[in-house]
Amino acid sequence: MDLENNLRSEIDKWTKKIETEMKNVKVIDKKNENFLTNIRAYIKDSKYFLEKGDLVRSFEAIVWAWSWLEILKELNVVDF
Repeated sequence: MDLENNLRSEIDKWTKKIETEMKNVKVIDKKNENFLTNIRAYIKDSKYFLEKGDLVRSFEAIVWAWSWLEILKELNVVDF
């Protein structure tokens, strides 16, 4: 598989996973709701860059979304 197809595959895989996770995520303290807004923005950015053919930025954005979600899990800011 070439680099472009590999990136597209990874972007698609991680986008589907995070969208599934986000359906069930709940903020433990409502004052932290803005963190979920940021995650959703990164997901939206990833899709925008993918549509424009900018695979590197698309992948980077979806990785940032996952990073935020994992950090919030570790800090017990969100629950599922």
